[in-house]
Amino acid sequence: MFRASLRSWLILAVPVVGLLVLTYSATTPEPRAAVDWRAAAEPLRDTPLSSGGTAQLSTCGVNEWPRPEPRGKAERSKNPQLVLTSWGYYDPGPKKPGEPRFTVHAAIRTSNRPLWLDAPVAEGRVTLDVHGPHGEGVRASARGLTATVVDGGFMGKPLDVPASGRFRVDPGEELLLEVELPAGAVCPGRSLLDIASCSPQHTNDAADCPVLTLTLSDPAIRAYRAGTAADSAADSFSDRLVTVSLEPDVSRV
Repeated sequence: MFRASLRSWLILAVPVVGLLVLTYSATTPEPRAAVDWRAAAEPLRDTPLSSGGTAQLSTCGVNEWPRPEPRGKAERSKNPQLVLTSWGYYDPGPKKPGEPRFTVHAAIRTSNRPLWLDAPVAEGRVTLDVHGPHGEGVRASARGLTATVVDGGFMGKPLDVPASGRFRVDPGEELLLEVELPAGAVCPGRSLLDIASCSPQHTNDAADCPVLTLTLSDPAIRAYRAGTAADSAADSFSDRLVTVSLEPDVSRV
């Protein structure tokens, strides 16, 4: 009686197992690649913020030019002018009250005549964007914010609204503002702590660091710019102040 040795059984089994593997591969759907999963994922959508305004998450990763297109005459003029003074992350720590915050401080200046702004300043008409370096795109974006008038720069205290209901900016003086970036406006994969980080982290080149854009619109700004123009031309002036922390290519602005 013929009896197959163990070696013979192994030789016979190899083709059978191979056939089973091929059959399984042909009848079993392949798992999706990571690229297919990303392509199938829904794009991020803008969402309302609990503190007011909208998180512009649809712009996350979009490599757009940091200065928006002008929407009227004199938007680049220095009268009036919006100037960034400081910005960054602050964590009070476990022993002090308050939550971690990312705040931007700016100043409004005029040169030849007073500017009057209703309080709250630019209510619901402030936009804040943080752009990553080297074409990374937007790291955080929010629109519909409101600026707070403060008595000083970093960690300044909010000022009481004048009895007139308006803040006055005199020539040679400045109105100090604080704008807080809500955590919900930070793009996925980032946090309030690291949206301002440079790449590489320890660098002496400003081009390696994020660019911040702050815009503020108010009808009083258009009226101020059109103050010396004919009435028929008043609507052609921009109602917006724009400041950008760094514009690397001046030929495009």
